[in-house]
Amino acid sequence: MEADKTYEGSCFCGAVQIAVSGAPEVVGYCHCDSCRSWSAAPVNAFTLWKPELVRVTRGAENVGTYNKTPKSYRKYCTTCGGHLFTEHPGWGVVDVYAAVIRQFPFKAAVHVNYQETALPIKDGAPKFKDMPKEMGGSGVMLPE
Repeated sequence: MEADKTYEGSCFCGAVQIAVSGAPEVVGYCHCDSCRSWSAAPVNAFTLWKPELVRVTRGAENVGTYNKTPKSYRKYCTTCGGHLFTEHPGWGVVDVYAAVIRQFPFKAAVHVNYQETALPIKDGAPKFKDMPKEMGGSGVMLPE
């Protein structure tokens, strides 16, 4: 990934457009029940960015927010319901869903909340039982 590269994305209908610039902090898969339920998928592909690198470039008035807990503010398009990103203020990052930024060269570096997996993935990437210690987790690793 190039440090000055910009990747663009949008919701399902295109009413909201976003851009991310530079490189993410980390890229991986979350296997927690909340992410799986929100994404309606067996695993959530995430890209974590510093907040200042994520911009809504069009349709900010169409961005809705849902938060089940104060850890995650999930953003979606109020026109089509398409998911956009999740703000994680306690961690100082924004999770832009990999599927939203279609041209982003996604390659998972880590798996989190692997103890909750519904879809085991054998890709050689580290698998945290919950989260890394620096993010408030146990830091315990699980085998593939």
